[in-house]
Amino acid sequence: MEIAGLNVVDEVKMGMMLAANDRDSVLARARKMEDSGLDSIWVGDHIAFHIPVIESLSLLSFCAAATERIELATGVLLLPLRNPTLTAKMTGTIDMLSNGRFLCGVGVGGEFPPEFQAVDAPIAQRGPRTNEPIEILRAHWAEGKAGYDGDYYQFDPVKIEPKPVRTPPIIVGGRKAVSMKRAGRLGDGYISHMCDVETYAANMKAIGGHAADAGRAGLPFNTAALLFTVLDDSYEAAHKRASQMLGTIYNTDFTEASKRYCLLGKPEDCLEQMRNFAKAGCRHFVMSALSDPDEIIERASTEMVRELRSIV
Repeated sequence: MEIAGLNVVDEVKMGMMLAANDRDSVLARARKMEDSGLDSIWVGDHIAFHIPVIESLSLLSFCAAATERIELATGVLLLPLRNPTLTAKMTGTIDMLSNGRFLCGVGVGGEFPPEFQAVDAPIAQRGPRTNEPIEILRAHWAEGKAGYDGDYYQFDPVKIEPKPVRTPPIIVGGRKAVSMKRAGRLGDGYISHMCDVETYAANMKAIGGHAADAGRAGLPFNTAALLFTVLDDSYEAAHKRASQMLGTIYNTDFTEASKRYCLLGKPEDCLEQMRNFAKAGCRHFVMSALSDPDEIIERASTEMVRELRSIV
């Protein structure tokens, strides 16, 4: 389906960020997410952060062994922190072990500078050190050997195996204009974060323009939105909880922002909010739980997944 000049993959999906911090909770929740009918498991990525964060690719490899159907996605993998050839090796292995279920969400990071210093990654270069690895990943995932001669990475041809079962879609995250340029010129998709419906539509238009300039407008394009989620018996109660939690996390007033960036209320309220994002071009909805994740999984399976298919 053509939206904003992009050939959008017109399959509606629902995924969820994996909220788990130990072996048993990872196993239980990953299996519960698959059994619920959700389409995808997403994990965040940091080397170091304010709170403990399980290493994303190791976590997805573990989830691959615990599941059979559900897609496994990084939301998002911080490419400037990682050697791109090693990343190609690891992601290709995850895709092979999961039988073609890996989605490669990527981004630049930067909100926690100490992790850049800790791995000797210049934070000021995180943009171009994301662009070049996108090209390197695709080159290594393809058949045969790959070499690269860029401004930041150079190496002679080498064959990296195992190859992925399918070439993982590279879904670009970010909030700034340069991220829309990256998504249009280099990405196979776009995932938003803290983005309202109007901004999402504007971003899609910008991405479409960059894709056209790069001669990529006809390629399949995946669209996603990461949305904080609070289920409650009323929209007002969910809004209050979301505003308080996000205000604490980000140390700012989220009273109005939570209305724009979240799924709030009863399942039918959330579906209506997703319908608005779908009109702006989103097809893959990724819930990030601010209320009990197990309750969200349960209610999504019984009250949302089936209805989701008809929101477009």
